[in-house]
Amino acid sequence: MAPEYQHPGLQSEGVYGNLALRHFSLSFCMLPPLAVSILLLVCSNVFMTFAWYAHLKELNNKPWLIAALVSWSIALLEYLFQVPANRIGYTVVSIGQLKIIQEVITLSVFVPFSVMYLKEPLKLDYLWAGLCLLGAAYFVFRGRMT
Repeated sequence: MAPEYQHPGLQSEGVYGNLALRHFSLSFCMLPPLAVSILLLVCSNVFMTFAWYAHLKELNNKPWLIAALVSWSIALLEYLFQVPANRIGYTVVSIGQLKIIQEVITLSVFVPFSVMYLKEPLKLDYLWAGLCLLGAAYFVFRGRMT
């Protein structure tokens, strides 16, 4: 197993390598930091997807300013999950790896949202995009696999 990535600028304190993140260690102490980061990113992406796209269905008859304010309030919830997710994840993976993880999660959340909530047709292009992301994940993580 390859050694875990440790960003050179971070001091290793507490369960997740950052004193500011200790409060998360109480809730998620049995999970590795990468798993906590992924779970928080999934939550973040659910809120992000609703903030970016739900107004197209729910608020399309309202003025754009109302839609923007509602979206921004949802986006605040997104950031409350995303910021700690990235801070925790950055203690164990590189920024490039963290970004690819986030993109895989984004597509994994967006496709069911667009099909089930927005009633968009399921397209084969989603499969191709997913395969491209799997390729990206392979290349960014292949050093950890050896």
